Amino acid sequence: MAVAPIVSSYNDKIRPLLDAVDKLRYLKVMEEGIQLPTIVVVGDQSSGKSSVLESLAGISLPRGQGICTRVPLIMRLQNHSVSETELSLEFNGKTLQTDETRIIEDIVAATDEIAGNGKGISHAPLTLLVKKQGVPDLTMVDLPGITRVPVKGQPEDIYEQISNIIFQYIQPKESIILNVLSATVDFSTCESIRMSQRVDRTGERTLAVVTKADKAPEGLLEKVTADDVNIGLGYVCVRNRVGDETYEEARVEEAKLFESHPLLSKIDKSIVGIPVLAQKLVQIQAMSISRSLPDIVKTINLKLSNNVSELNKMPQNLSSIAEAMTAFMRIIGLVKESLRKVLIRGEYDEYPDEENMHCAARLAEMLNQFYDDLHSSRNEFHHAGDFLMEEIRILEETKSIGLPNFLPRTAFLAILQRHMKTISGAPITFVRAVWTFVGDVVIRVLMFHSENYPQLQSSMRRAANGLISKVMENSVDHVIEIVEMEKMTDYTCNPNYMTCWNKLMCQLDMFLEVVGDVYKGNKVKLEVFGEVEIGHLRKHGSVVREAFDLKMRMTAYWKIVLRRLVDGLALHLLFSLDKLVNRDMEMEIVSEMMGPTGGGIEHMLEESPSVVEKRKRLNKSIKLLKDSELVLTRIMDRIHLLD
Repeated sequence: MAVAPIVSSYNDKIRPLLDAVDKLRYLKVMEEGIQLPTIVVVGDQSSGKSSVLESLAGISLPRGQGICTRVPLIMRLQNHSVSETELSLEFNGKTLQTDETRIIEDIVAATDEIAGNGKGISHAPLTLLVKKQGVPDLTMVDLPGITRVPVKGQPEDIYEQISNIIFQYIQPKESIILNVLSATVDFSTCESIRMSQRVDRTGERTLAVVTKADKAPEGLLEKVTADDVNIGLGYVCVRNRVGDETYEEARVEEAKLFESHPLLSKIDKSIVGIPVLAQKLVQIQAMSISRSLPDIVKTINLKLSNNVSELNKMPQNLSSIAEAMTAFMRIIGLVKESLRKVLIRGEYDEYPDEENMHCAARLAEMLNQFYDDLHSSRNEFHHAGDFLMEEIRILEETKSIGLPNFLPRTAFLAILQRHMKTISGAPITFVRAVWTFVGDVVIRVLMFHSENYPQLQSSMRRAANGLISKVMENSVDHVIEIVEMEKMTDYTCNPNYMTCWNKLMCQLDMFLEVVGDVYKGNKVKLEVFGEVEIGHLRKHGSVVREAFDLKMRMTAYWKIVLRRLVDGLALHLLFSLDKLVNRDMEMEIVSEMMGPTGGGIEHMLEESPSVVEKRKRLNKSIKLLKDSELVLTRIMDRIHLLD
């Protein structure tokens, strides 16, 4: 006699879809970061979780004190067309056929093999396939019951271990959480509720099944209708199987209980009984799979395409020195072109999101900041309180027997040299900062283009560091030479010098007038310098005129010096960068590779362990994704035939 099914087939399309998801799970597609729609069963210890699953599957599961489920148990229920029940377990890469008389013993033995003898737990899953007449087409993952206090034989951190497994399964938005609650407890105190609320605050993917309704009927109606704990998919109240009742007898007794009990009969019939629970789960599962499958197909195709592309970019095994030399020169060519882009042409299409690799822009910013810092240094030479005193002191020390109103050139050079000495360290600091930045960029590009040949990278890094050090010291020597040249003499053909000096000297008469008249105050406002004190100058007589002239000459000339210094450094750096990229770097790397510490090009013939491992990983991933793609294609073809 055929057994009446717990739930009628929801749709002929659901079984193929569920088969597809089960096969993808078997292929371990989740290891590729592809989340599958999953009904995850959670509950506090002794909440009646095993009883619910037994009622849905129509078979007995391990029970007892403490944690019965010590590994994730993937239960695949399939409604069978024949009366004979078929049971099998899949774990550790093997399949074990079993039957209803041995299923508990075999689950325990398989769990011990996975998680070890004792009471420890494991993340490795155990799959139970149930083909039985009358069961709903469902796949669920039963997780260890939540316990806070370890018992004898359990690790001290048992709660943390269980929590980690549970969150691993309920965190993905594709997971449907079946939260098993005992009617005998306050729902808000259940640890399983707290966990599900952390990942599903609104409850939109949480369904609650309330067990032991016959043990605590008082107030149950209010608890499931008030919904104080945000169960978005609703509640289903059930009665646990008692004693030696068959599953059919348990269903009859459950129906009588919710039909005739004075309190439980008031609960709406749409949320009571195992058949209702099965129907809800099948419908929720169907909607979840239908909603997720297009994204799964898209993600699998994208990952497959990316992995194939990455594998194709990996180097072929090199079998001769000629092949190795060709590969080596190709790397050098790619490096040079990338550096031309980022350092010389200002193109950054290869590194769009890495601002530090937008080198032309960063170098321009560094140069502008250097000029601003130099320009602001003039404030160190102009003190409003002792205006012209430096010039007066130097004029006093450089005066000689001769005609008046001639400015001694030695005075001008003395001030110029003092100014240059003050800023002489700044250009050196600047070029060191520039070449440090360029060095980081060169290493970044070298490592990127040689990542498939890690055996080359130490030599390339050493060559690049050595080259940058040489170029940096050359630039420092160049800067020192420029500074010494500026200190040695005063010269410019820039007409801005005379223009600026004449403009500043237009203020001389007004300035001398204020200095010569004590009634006009002790301050005067000058262009470039702002408001300055002049009271202290009245005792210095005619030398004030010469000091003012000297000050204005130096002010006009100093602008020329600073601009000339910055312009010269900019040209030097651009020339040095071009020389480094187009000539020096290749020569330095080849020299290093062929030298006693480089190891030679023949090192490229030895494929590194990391490359071997990467190739192996990509091939494994591609095979898995292709198998997954094939599974989905066949399932879609089956569905189209049903249309």
